Amino acid sequence: MSVVETDSIGEGTRIEAFSHVMPGAKIGRDCKLGDHTYIGNGVTIGDRVTVHCGVQLWDGVTIEDDVLIGPNATFINDRYPRSNQKPERVLPTLVKRGASIGANATILPGITLEEQVMVGAGAVVTRNVPRNAVVAGNPARIISYAGVPRPVAPVLSPTRQETGTEETRVAGVILRRLPVAPDLRGALSFGEVNQHIPFEIKRYFVVFDVSNEHVRGEHAHRKLHQFLICVHGRCCVVADDGVQAQEFVLDAPNLGLYIPPMTWAVQYKYSRDGVLLAFTSDLYDPADYIRDYAEFRTLKSGQ
Repeated sequence: MSVVETDSIGEGTRIEAFSHVMPGAKIGRDCKLGDHTYIGNGVTIGDRVTVHCGVQLWDGVTIEDDVLIGPNATFINDRYPRSNQKPERVLPTLVKRGASIGANATILPGITLEEQVMVGAGAVVTRNVPRNAVVAGNPARIISYAGVPRPVAPVLSPTRQETGTEETRVAGVILRRLPVAPDLRGALSFGEVNQHIPFEIKRYFVVFDVSNEHVRGEHAHRKLHQFLICVHGRCCVVADDGVQAQEFVLDAPNLGLYIPPMTWAVQYKYSRDGVLLAFTSDLYDPADYIRDYAEFRTLKSGQ
């Protein structure tokens, strides 16, 4: 039997044996809670959520619609627990729509898992995870993005003169192979404004010394154009137009990626020696950034 102390349970929800649901919990429609689950006070669960056996959801946890939580996944709401001492405040944890959490994963308190995130089995998640990211390991690191095709890097030789563009799935995004001038002293690659780089350059910035687990970018621009070159080492860029997404490997100094305005972009998987050079069409303007993916999708649909 189970102990269910709340009246706030949606139609079609099933609660299996030996579970305990506290009186302050709220559970949506068509959910399934497996055997030996515990749902604490202040926990909110959306619709069509699957919580497998042995999961405890403590106060402060919010689960949005269509989330899957694997067996024995662990949620924590106190960073520094002591016996017989309650925390001064409960740190909220939010798992957004469509996320999946693997068996035996541990989610530390105060963390947000964005939409469609996938957490690998046994992962220990210590920081926020961006939309569509697939994370694994201890501590969890981004290893790929769900729904984004596996990247295929063009085979480029720094000793050959190769130019041209590659078609992409993402509207307006161009992968461009820049000219190379080799000789016995080494190789030189170059790009010209309005020929290889399709805008007037007003600013540049360089990203380097990025730990492999760190994510850069993760935003869109309203008006800004960008052209990215990994001049040393390697990094990956995920570009997303709101409908299609594609991942690109930048691993040669004669390979550039044009990112037009209103394109969501993420940079990650930096090699330890990775150096990313970015040219932009205007000066830095905080108001030009769109940092919330839901807002980006809304603005794209209104274009």
